[in-house]
Amino acid sequence: MVLLAALLVPVSPRLYSAAGKPLTAILIVARSVVSDPNFAGSIVLVMNNIGPAPVGIIVNRPMPLAVARVFPQLKRLARAHARVYYGGPVGFGRVWYLFRARRAPANAVPVCDGVYVGSDRKLLLRLLSRKHPMRGLRIFVGHAGWAPGQLQAEIEGGGWAPRRADAESIFHPKPLRPWPSPRGRKGGT
Repeated sequence: MVLLAALLVPVSPRLYSAAGKPLTAILIVARSVVSDPNFAGSIVLVMNNIGPAPVGIIVNRPMPLAVARVFPQLKRLARAHARVYYGGPVGFGRVWYLFRARRAPANAVPVCDGVYVGSDRKLLLRLLSRKHPMRGLRIFVGHAGWAPGQLQAEIEGGGWAPRRADAESIFHPKPLRPWPSPRGRKGGT
């Protein structure tokens, strides 16, 4: 249960767009040439302007850990079948979350229309206390990161297929299904 203890540690650092620039985000889909097992078959939400280089969260890797086990004090979660997601191999002791909202609450950063990213523990507990706590909410452990220029080189080298980031793709109910599908039609993330 080391993972469980890591999840309950206060989350930090706070996420802010660098120099007040609007946050830009894309989805990248791993192509077969990606040999790193941390990313093979992954769909990653990449956010620019959070730091000096892109930061990403793998959106299609639910872990076998139920959110209800992480927050046993929140009885409403016992009925939810939501899982904690593997966000990436960097900062595995940190919790990030993506959620849908009409307006950005304090301590959250806009990712794309109606989608925000946060790492603030108080905001996460407030979201989990809603009537439908997991609706439009995904919790991630860890994230992905690239050195300046690294991701651009990987995309240009054919390792990743960039796609537009949107709420439907990020919160698709079947995150294990490849996107786009092998037959070329758009599936979910």
